[in-house]
Amino acid sequence: MKVKIIGTGAHIPSQEYTNTQFLRNDFFDANGEAIPSKNEEIIEKFSSITGIRERKYTQPSLNSSDLATEAAKKAIEDAQIDPETLDYIILAQNVGDITNQSDQPDALPSVASRVKANLGIKNPKCVAYDIIFGCPGWVEGMIQANAFIKAEMASRCLVIGSETLSRVTDPHDRDSMIYADGAGATIVEKTDSSAGILSHASCTYTADGEVDFIFMGTSNKQTDDPTKFIKMQGRKVYEFALTNVPTAMKECLDNAGVAIGDLKKIFIHQANLKMDEAIVKRFFRLYKTKAPEDILPMNIETYGNSSVATVPTLYDLVRKTNFQNHQVNEGDIILFASVGAGMNINAITYRV
Repeated sequence: MKVKIIGTGAHIPSQEYTNTQFLRNDFFDANGEAIPSKNEEIIEKFSSITGIRERKYTQPSLNSSDLATEAAKKAIEDAQIDPETLDYIILAQNVGDITNQSDQPDALPSVASRVKANLGIKNPKCVAYDIIFGCPGWVEGMIQANAFIKAEMASRCLVIGSETLSRVTDPHDRDSMIYADGAGATIVEKTDSSAGILSHASCTYTADGEVDFIFMGTSNKQTDDPTKFIKMQGRKVYEFALTNVPTAMKECLDNAGVAIGDLKKIFIHQANLKMDEAIVKRFFRLYKTKAPEDILPMNIETYGNSSVATVPTLYDLVRKTNFQNHQVNEGDIILFASVGAGMNINAITYRV
């Protein structure tokens, strides 16, 4: 028995926020000192490293649960199932259901419970809960769903990644330009076919200060404003990812017994264009070979980094629209992989 994706859906916010819209920002370093470079230079350097030209922000009237609900509806329609047959709704998020008018995250009740209510599901045996696992949250949700189904605790699950990071970004922090909003969803169920999850790997690093690489913190050391924003130590995150993600991906692929030459696509967390490309190059280098040019779908250039939503939204795009000439076909071996706050890393080997 395997666990197979039978439906996908995504909600991509309609508001496009371009790099030029940051030209009016006042950028400060972590000590509260004004960055001497001109904004044009700051933004150009940011774009050259991350690849981001624009990102998607949700409209003020919608919260993360609304985005997740729309993605879930599309996945349910795509799978052609009755939502009452769902055993679990597992929703990955990091800042709750924070509204546009408040700087206070709201995760009570869980975002997953709100999505269940929005979907009108009456079955009390459909269990809804959130997981907070940094950017790898959706991948970890898939791993949990796989475990539930293989343990015969469930037959069908809805796994969602939803985020509104635009509401926890510091306008004075250069790193804030990376973040975006969005939601992606998948329906998974047990199958006797050869398709489905072949292997997975997860790990959490905290022994050498990694727990503080991505965190919630105040604007800078010279302000009395207690408001907390999403923060990261960019250089440390970059070095950590390049060192540890390729080996986790290799462990996952090797556990599936799949040859590197049989891998067709890698759907990696859309964190940073150069970082993702470097991770994939190092991953293939572990097999003493080069990465194929068409192995890596990317949408960070125009979608930004929507944390838990990047992998499922990208997979939905490729699966349904052959996004940027990428496509997945029946029987293809693909890899899902992510890295983020925790510091957490995970991966899934999957046969379409």
